[in-house]
Amino acid sequence: MQIQLRFPGVLTNSPLNLPPSPSKLPIIGNLHQLGTLPHRSLQSLARKHGPLMLLYLGQTPVLIVSSADAAKEVIKTQDFNFCNRPRISFAERLFCSNKDLAFSSYDERWKEIRKISVLHVFSGHRVESFRTIREEEANFMIGKIYECCSSASSTVNLSDIIFSFTNNVVCRVAMGMKFGDNEGAKKLITEFMNLIGVFNVADFIPWLSMVNNFNGLSSRVEKNAKELDCFLESVIEDHIDRKKKTKNSGDEDFVDVLLGMANDKSNRVYFARDNIKPVILDMFIAGTDTTATTLIWAMTELMKHPEIMKEDDLGQMHYLKMVIKETLRLHSPAPLFIPHESIQDTKLLGYDIPAKTRVFINQWAIANDPMLWDELEEFRPKRFLNTSIDYQGKDFKFFPFGAGRRGCPGILFATPNMELPLANLLYHFNCSLPNGVISKDVDVAEELGLLLRKKSPLLLVPTPCGF
Repeated sequence: MQIQLRFPGVLTNSPLNLPPSPSKLPIIGNLHQLGTLPHRSLQSLARKHGPLMLLYLGQTPVLIVSSADAAKEVIKTQDFNFCNRPRISFAERLFCSNKDLAFSSYDERWKEIRKISVLHVFSGHRVESFRTIREEEANFMIGKIYECCSSASSTVNLSDIIFSFTNNVVCRVAMGMKFGDNEGAKKLITEFMNLIGVFNVADFIPWLSMVNNFNGLSSRVEKNAKELDCFLESVIEDHIDRKKKTKNSGDEDFVDVLLGMANDKSNRVYFARDNIKPVILDMFIAGTDTTATTLIWAMTELMKHPEIMKEDDLGQMHYLKMVIKETLRLHSPAPLFIPHESIQDTKLLGYDIPAKTRVFINQWAIANDPMLWDELEEFRPKRFLNTSIDYQGKDFKFFPFGAGRRGCPGILFATPNMELPLANLLYHFNCSLPNGVISKDVDVAEELGLLLRKKSPLLLVPTPCGF
């Protein structure tokens, strides 16, 4: 009997009906076709090869999902089969052997940590308890811009100010400290965010892992992992000491909540310090850059479309919510999401998908699909008027926070952190472009690292309302 090898790691008597693939090169496969903006390159390839494509990134087969129907099949109909994560080596080291929520494998420990996060960390009651922190940091941000308005130079780097706001909110909520108050922690976390966003060729061509020894990446990851562990250990110790001295102080940050869970013997999975540290790091990935990037893109689009800035409804919260949704549609901070991995062999839209196939969902391509959206390249917030589309992942043409088991558990935390600062900016200031820049020339160039950011900082001239 002849055995035919039709897929890496899969032996079968008959050829598998695999999704269509673009032609590939030896060794690197289709890596050369990703470009600097993979979400756009993959959208172009999907137009030629279909909403389900099989690419080879180095030696690794990767399924690319580019339609709402296919995405629904992966993260709803067959959610259990596709809820695993592939091994990502840098994340594994930085997150204490993948003990976090975002990158770790699907198992009992992960399910328990997610349950704790949903019920105790990101619950509506807990998010509401941090309202004062959000308001204080929003007021601080506005005060900082007022100071800039009164200085000799009236041009403000709004990108820097917005990043300071989100970093301070998350640091205070997570650890009870301001981001800018600890320069060492600031450098540590910034390096951590940079390393998580690095493309590691060894994840796709394992025998090239030696390259990271020569380019310095391996030593950077190791150094950052050790320093982060020491820093977070000191944060936890400080919280334990403070708790002993003050007993019940009333105000709890996320570290306090997680320490309480660690002492709760009713949890099915032991929740140790090594579980607390990576969950706090998840907070920085999900709560700082993601929020700041969205706010910067929102202000960029409003400056590019002055007619929207003149809308009477702009001061109304329901309209601001639509502005944020439209921003997330056009400029999703995570256009491809973290990859999924199939647990067992399955069929997807008629194609054979073997176990351990990596799956990238091009959420940006779906949110910019001409079959689903009219005037898709236009920034038009009112497209969400009188629709039931929300952030819960129920409508698979718009799910910027993901859906299913791997959907973001922090939606309730993220939305007020976007809405409050945007409302404050528009209430307190009339913003204009620097001299010589007109609306149609506003730079919307993208840059992909951990997230899809605006490539250049957003420079604006704010004028206090009433002047």
